Amino acid sequence: MNLSRRTVLLAGSAAALTPALPAPTASAATRDLQPYASYWYPDSLPSGTPGAGISWRSLRTWSAATDADLAFNAASVPLAARFTPTPANTTARSGQARLQSLVSFGPTSSNSSQGAPTADYYALTHWSYLDELVFWGGSAGEGLILAPNAPIVDAAHRHGVPVLGNIFLPPVAYGGQLQWTRDLVQQDAAGHYPLAAQLVAVAQAYGFDGWFVNAETGGGNTALGTAMLGFVKELKTLGTAKGLRVTWYDAMTVNGTVSWQGALDSQNQAFFQAADAMFVDFRWTRSTLASSGTLAGRLGRSRYALWAGVDVESGGTNTSVDWDAIVPATGTQVTSIGFYRPEWTRNHLPANRTPGDFHAADDLFWTGASLDPSRPGGTTGWRAPAVSVADRSTVGALPFGTVFNTGHGLKWYEDGQVASDTPWNHLGLQDRLPSRRWVVRTSGTRPTVAFDFADAWRGGSRLLVSGTLDAPATLDLYATRLPIGADTVVELSHRVDAGAPRLELAVATAEPAGPGRAPSYTYFPVAGGAGWQTTTVPLTGLTGTLRTLAVRLTGGGQVRWRLGALAVRDTATTPAAPVDLRITDADGGNLRFAWQPATGAVHRADASALRHYELHRVLPDGTRRFLGGTCQRAYYVDGLAPEQNESVARFELRAVGELYNVSTPATTTHRW
Repeated sequence: MNLSRRTVLLAGSAAALTPALPAPTASAATRDLQPYASYWYPDSLPSGTPGAGISWRSLRTWSAATDADLAFNAASVPLAARFTPTPANTTARSGQARLQSLVSFGPTSSNSSQGAPTADYYALTHWSYLDELVFWGGSAGEGLILAPNAPIVDAAHRHGVPVLGNIFLPPVAYGGQLQWTRDLVQQDAAGHYPLAAQLVAVAQAYGFDGWFVNAETGGGNTALGTAMLGFVKELKTLGTAKGLRVTWYDAMTVNGTVSWQGALDSQNQAFFQAADAMFVDFRWTRSTLASSGTLAGRLGRSRYALWAGVDVESGGTNTSVDWDAIVPATGTQVTSIGFYRPEWTRNHLPANRTPGDFHAADDLFWTGASLDPSRPGGTTGWRAPAVSVADRSTVGALPFGTVFNTGHGLKWYEDGQVASDTPWNHLGLQDRLPSRRWVVRTSGTRPTVAFDFADAWRGGSRLLVSGTLDAPATLDLYATRLPIGADTVVELSHRVDAGAPRLELAVATAEPAGPGRAPSYTYFPVAGGAGWQTTTVPLTGLTGTLRTLAVRLTGGGQVRWRLGALAVRDTATTPAAPVDLRITDADGGNLRFAWQPATGAVHRADASALRHYELHRVLPDGTRRFLGGTCQRAYYVDGLAPEQNESVARFELRAVGELYNVSTPATTTHRW
């Protein structure tokens, strides 16, 4: 990897490209209760003193029992099962190339465990094309081994995407020390690799899915290369027993030197064989990728376990890529794709960017200029993933509910009313989102479809359809595998702001006849009216499996229609209330909360009575103010102060179900 790509990982420069985090209060400056994402050195620490806000820690000495922030950092949502519907177009392939993304969501240090009070965040939503997410980061001055934030893991798991922590041994030119590599691969008297076991223990305790190993510190020899290979083998063996995976980065070779191959070859195939997959450095060419795929086959491995690196950090959709070397327009695809830093879709925008600006850029990156994966455009210029890669879905069990929450917002809404006017981000609150954004079937003018962040029904966002309806327009929302029973209904919470469209629920119980073909819809009328309406639609006359959820809008001229919530259910179970809500630590208005779930209440990745928790403050006048939500059993709030001359602050915590029905509250107080 070129050294220029490392500049964003240096302490002090990473913060320039990442979201603003809350500034500590005066009291927190002496005792900071804010939990942060965890990071470590393998064993030995740098000389000198860490910079402000940086904690130097050794992975060798870590244990779950002494990890004070583990409750804030441990993901809760298990990895969901996925299925592949019939591709939305004729060029996307199933069973061939997949996608990996290396994403820096924040700085290595001072990266909040549970979101922050800003909507300016890389709120990744196009999970349906991803097969692996790497929590990218690390620097010589902060730490080298990064465990991903719980909100990112929870959001990814909800969409069936595994998340890897990152092990970054930096080039010498950027502060790398060969001793850190030696620390990582040190052996005990029995010949085992203690830090391999530690890494597996971290992934298990934190709830993520494995490790990305990136050894780029030069100066090694064959003995070090042999030790690294033994380490990777043991990490893989121990990890496989726990359902974890290992991806190797094409940098260190078997002789211990750093020499990026840009290919799978004799210099790195032993590491590829020891791992589950390998990221092929950007130096690849058409011929080296072809030979890499062939060699993978000779080794008994899938060519799609090779991620061909595509560096989009600085150029994004303007990046020049030999796409036919990876995913040719005709014939078998050669390898998978490894995107380096696709958060360009946020970072290249001006400082006053809005969530809508970000999602517009992100949709262009993943879907293409048409913004419609059923017709993603040609194969010249930027070839969006939707052109080549089949999308996948996790909507396979009842109940299913969504409020189209993207995991960030300018306000927080509950039942169409503002519950907090503070901007926020927390990916763990993100819904399972439509995998095909946006398929619109019409013979007339195509309306605009987008996430919108004003006047949501619940959470921070909702769906907005706007434009001229001069012909019926059917908007595909979800590919599903939902069983239809005698009591199955679909519920929509929606609102017409302009025009008078006729609205119908459009569903299909069979797959389309082929890729790019429309399903055979059955239509059900949906009653409308002024203001937010919640309409329940029985699926009368249908049996079997619901495979497509869509809506059709007809007439109305210039239309603005909001869809705030969508649910499919047989029954509506209210989750049980959490118990033992308490404040575990406090420093002025900075509070740490903890609780226990109701007996038997668990998160599931497909559908559950328990989705997340929501914490509110109850003011003396009875007003409820939203403080935050989380999938964890702990939450941190800062900057609170007495209001309306209160002497005791009151708090309520509720469990929220998959259908966004809420439990009775657990309560606690804090005396000022």
